[in-house]
Amino acid sequence: MNPTMPDTLPVVVKIGGNEMDRPGFFDQLAQAVAGLQQRTPCILVHGGGRAINRLQERLGLQAIYHGGQRVTDEAALEAVEMVLSGVINKQIVLALLRAGVDAAGLSGVDRGLLTVEPWSPDLGRVGRVVHVRTAPLFELCAQNVVPVVSPISAGPGGTYNVNADHAAGAIAAALHAAHAAFVTNVPGVRVGGTIVPTLSIVEAEDLIAQGVISGGMIPKVQAALAAVAQGVRQAVITDLPGLAAGTGTVFVA
Repeated sequence: MNPTMPDTLPVVVKIGGNEMDRPGFFDQLAQAVAGLQQRTPCILVHGGGRAINRLQERLGLQAIYHGGQRVTDEAALEAVEMVLSGVINKQIVLALLRAGVDAAGLSGVDRGLLTVEPWSPDLGRVGRVVHVRTAPLFELCAQNVVPVVSPISAGPGGTYNVNADHAAGAIAAALHAAHAAFVTNVPGVRVGGTIVPTLSIVEAEDLIAQGVISGGMIPKVQAALAAVAQGVRQAVITDLPGLAAGTGTVFVA
C-alpha cells in the first residue's frame, strides 16, 4: 500500500441538517468519532443547514431552494462560505480536539480537494463534484488526523457551494471507502414504522417511487445509493447513537 495511505480504508461520515442545532451535538459527535477512530480512519464532511439560513436572514437575504438544493448567487455564496468553511468547520474541529481526536479543518478548495462543474443555471454557484484529489485525505488519515471537510469547492470562475450529501458520496467513492455514513435525526429508513436494516439499490428506488421514502430522506437515500453505485462497499443512514453502535439502514449493491 502507498506509504501515505492508512493501513485500513477510511469511513466517510456526513453530518448536517437540524441535528447540528441540538445542544451538545458536536461533543456527542466527537465522542462517537473518537470511538470509531480507534478502529478505522474517519473523514467528516459537513453541511450547515439552519446556521446558513440564520446568517442570510441577518444579512437581509432570503433562502431560496430549487429541487431541494439551495439557490446560491454571489451574495448567498459569501454567507454559505462564512458558515461552512468558518464557523461550523471550526466548531467541529474544536469539539474533536476536546475529545482527544487530532483533527484538521479544510474546504474543498484547500489543496484542490474538490473540483466541480456548475450544476445548473437555475442554481447559480452550486457545483457538481467532478474530481476528488485523494492524496491530502489519505495523508491526514495515515497521520491519524481526522479531516473535517467543508463542501465549498473550486470550479470555473471561483468557488461553489456543494450539497454536503453529494460531496460525502463523491469523496467516499473516490477513496473506495470502507463505508459512508449519513448521520441524520432518525435511526434509519422507516417502512411501516420499523427501521429497515438493509436495502438494495432496487428496493430503495422502489420505496422512493411508492412514496414510502419521501421528503428530506430522499436526497440522503440517493446520495447513499450513488456512493454504493460508484464502488463504496456499503452506505448507511443512521443517527448519532447508531453511528457509535454501528446500526442503521445499510445500502448494498
